[in-house]
Amino acid sequence: MTTTPEHDQRIAEMIFAKIYPLYVNKVEKKGRTVAELHQVITWLTGFDDAAIQAQIDSENTFETFFAEATLNPNAELIKGVICGYRIEDIETPLTRKTRYLDKLIDELAKGRAMDKILRKP
Repeated sequence: MTTTPEHDQRIAEMIFAKIYPLYVNKVEKKGRTVAELHQVITWLTGFDDAAIQAQIDSENTFETFFAEATLNPNAELIKGVICGYRIEDIETPLTRKTRYLDKLIDELAKGRAMDKILRKP
């Protein structure tokens, strides 16, 4: 699926620190914890709690956030539709990575088991 250059640029310029509280709110409203949110972010990016906080404190864009991340090799197992886009069909790597994160957080908020979210066999 082709996203527009404008869409991809908007995602690249989004500040992780501004989106992070929305993630926290989304999962806490559904009875999940910040610790679980961090577990999901850590699985996808390799960032530990300190590194997640450093990303927030630095007010990095998603472009920088994912440039500094070590993407989990099983991330390509994340499939489905999020924000109207089929993840596995998104051609722009940064947009796909951002949608991976969105999908994982959505699954967490929907109460999916952590083993399934983290794509464990």
